[in-house]
Amino acid sequence: METNSLSRRRSSVFWASFGDVFKFYFFLGTHSRRPKLFFLLALVPVAMAVIFKSSQLIYGYPRFSGLFIYSNMIMMFFLQFLILLLTLFFGTSICGEEVEGKTLPYIVTRPVNKTAFLLGKYAAYTLLVSIITLVSLTLSFIIMNLNRLGDFKLYRVLLRDGGVLLLGIWCYAALFTFLGVIFKKAIFFGLLFSFGWENVIQYFPGKTQKLAIVHYLKSLLPPLSQEGFPFLLFRLEPTPRGEAILILLGIMVFFLGLSCALYAWKEFIIET
Repeated sequence: METNSLSRRRSSVFWASFGDVFKFYFFLGTHSRRPKLFFLLALVPVAMAVIFKSSQLIYGYPRFSGLFIYSNMIMMFFLQFLILLLTLFFGTSICGEEVEGKTLPYIVTRPVNKTAFLLGKYAAYTLLVSIITLVSLTLSFIIMNLNRLGDFKLYRVLLRDGGVLLLGIWCYAALFTFLGVIFKKAIFFGLLFSFGWENVIQYFPGKTQKLAIVHYLKSLLPPLSQEGFPFLLFRLEPTPRGEAILILLGIMVFFLGLSCALYAWKEFIIET
């Protein structure tokens, strides 16, 4: 009985700490300057949609439909650039900003479970990134399909793409959280991974391309038309969707678990 009572008490303290950390950093994130700057960056695909749609209205019936441009260009901008950049800066800062701001000693000396702290902050920052991304995606989708908003079947595309981007955000944020725990200059290594490895290895033939997270994200999308922008799916050999989802969730759990274990074990040196 005492063991069960102690276990329930620890679980209650853990979730209370998780909730407090989540609420604090989510509120802090919504009122700080950095998320506002990234929200402006997230308006780039919206601006792209406005330009494409304006050209369609001005010059008449286009060669490509609004849905084609959205799926082949705007969605790829989100997938291969925007979510990588957002999760890189937010993910690496989960641990990094406490070290750089010299606030980590105050956090680790307070009666807050380290795992609850890391997971609470991860949840707060991924929610911020998700909101920024989904608002931009929805606006871009609506603008590009103004003439078809009454076609409710079309919204399945938006729901599917939003789900794929959310999976990408969770995976990349977990990976970059791990980098932030083990490296002092995590942003540098994150940039190398995001715009080096991740954007090159996916175009290798065979099983090599499966070493990129974006490969599994692209596997969840329907084959794009080779007309217009064939380079976006060059050499893509998709993984079955069910397998791709399990692998993405596994990547998230693996790097989050590793981050929590290392964060609880590692001694951080704060430079004075």
